[in-house]
Amino acid sequence: MSTANPAARAPRILLYSDDVDAREQVRLAVGRRLGRGEPDIAWVEVATADAAIAATDAGGLDLLVLDGEADKVGGLGLCRQLKDEVYDCPPVLVLTGRPQDAWLASWSNADAVVSRPLDPVVLHAAVVDLVHAGAPRG
Repeated sequence: MSTANPAARAPRILLYSDDVDAREQVRLAVGRRLGRGEPDIAWVEVATADAAIAATDAGGLDLLVLDGEADKVGGLGLCRQLKDEVYDCPPVLVLTGRPQDAWLASWSNADAVVSRPLDPVVLHAAVVDLVHAGAPRG
C-alpha cells in the first residue's frame, strides 16, 4: 500500500550552478523527495544567471538553491539581486565554499546557507525547512 499523498504537489526547486557536477552533488545530497510519502522534487536546473532570473520571474518555484562559487555570477550576488528585484521571491539557500563565508549570506539576504563540503543531512534539513516555511506557493 502506497503512503504517498496524491493531493500533495511536487516541490519545484531551482538549482543554479555553472558546474554540472555540483548540481548533481546537490541533487544526490538532497534526495528524491522531502520526506517519506511525499512527491518527488521537480528540479529546475540552470547554468546561467540569466536563466535563473527568468525562471524565478516566471514563478511557481518553492525554493532557490544558488551556488555561491559559480563563475561569472556567483550565487551570493545573484541572491541579493533576486531578493531586491523579484516580487515575492521564494526562499533562497546559498551554498558557500567554506563556513567562514557564511557572513556573506547575510549580506546577500539569503534565507539559509550551507557550506562545502556538503553534508547530506544538513543540506536536506535546510531544504525541507525552507520549502515548508515558504508553503503554500502558487
